[in-house]
Amino acid sequence: MIRVFVQAAPIDVGAEIDLHDAGGHGASASFIGRVRGDAGLTELFLEHHPAMTEAGLASLAHAAADRWKLGALTLIHRVGSMTPGETIVLVLASSRHRAEALAACEYLIDRLKTDVMLWKRESFADGRIAWVEEREDDRDRAARWE
Repeated sequence: MIRVFVQAAPIDVGAEIDLHDAGGHGASASFIGRVRGDAGLTELFLEHHPAMTEAGLASLAHAAADRWKLGALTLIHRVGSMTPGETIVLVLASSRHRAEALAACEYLIDRLKTDVMLWKRESFADGRIAWVEEREDDRDRAARWE
């Protein structure tokens, strides 16, 4: 079962984990990405192209399911306005054994940072606003899966 969502609403991590693990898959790996509050950050705004963002996430989820033997996969990404501490992304991967679940989870978080159409704008307490550029280490982490 593959579940992919792009949403502006907060992610209910506990409910998603309960729903995802209802199948008793054996091993589950998770990644929860949250907004950092570094340097006086007050808001992170994620802009997206609705059809292309969801298609990009779905493509990555299916690539992971094709590469590893997964019993379930959940990939949820927030868009819109978020404040420090809020969950941006949730990745849940389950399989019979931990190696596949862990690898799929890592693959998805590494690749979505470079492969999915999302643009991040940061706002700070001192009034600064900055668009976040893709980092070289993000490209390097994504490239190791090719």
